[in-house]
Amino acid sequence: MQDSTKWILMGALTVVLGVVVLANTAVASVAVAVMAGAMLLIAGGLNIVGGFSVEGLGSKIFAWLMGAVMVLLGWSLLAHPLQGVISLAMAVLILLIVGGVVRIFMSFRMSGTAFFWPMLISGALSLVLAWVIWTNASAEPATLFNLLGLLLGIEMLFDGVGLIFMGLFAKRAVNKLTA
Repeated sequence: MQDSTKWILMGALTVVLGVVVLANTAVASVAVAVMAGAMLLIAGGLNIVGGFSVEGLGSKIFAWLMGAVMVLLGWSLLAHPLQGVISLAMAVLILLIVGGVVRIFMSFRMSGTAFFWPMLISGALSLVLAWVIWTNASAEPATLFNLLGLLLGIEMLFDGVGLIFMGLFAKRAVNKLTA
C-alpha cells in the first residue's frame, strides 16, 4: 500500500471518528478530562523523578513542586472527571479571551503591514467565540459539558480532511514524478 493511500485512509478514519465524537460530545468531554488527568499524572511523576537529576537545590525544588502540582491536578481530574470537564472548559474560555486580547494588541504593532487585519480579525474572532461560549454557559451551564467534545470533534474533522488532502497531494506528486 502506498504512503499516500495510508494518509487518505487515516484521514477518512479520523473524519468518521470526528463525526462519532460530535454525536457524543458530553462523553468525549469526559474522555478529554480523563486523558488530561492521566497525562498530568504521568508528566508530574516524571517531573518529580527528573528533579533528582537536575543541578542545584533551587532547580530540584522547582522540579519537585511542579511535579507535585501536576500530580495533584492529574489526580483531581481522574477522581472528579465531571468537575474536571468544567475546569478545562473554563480554561479554554480563559485561553480564548487572553489569546484574543493579545492578538488584538499585537495587531496594532503590525499596523501598516499586510498582517494587521488578519491578526486583528483573528483576535476579534477569539473574543467573539469566548463571548458566545460565555453567554451560552451563563444561560445553560450544561453546555460546558459539551464544549471540549465539540472542539475535539471539529478538530478531528479538520485533521481528517487535512490528511486526505495531504494523501491526494502526495499521490499526485508521485504520479507526476513517475510520468
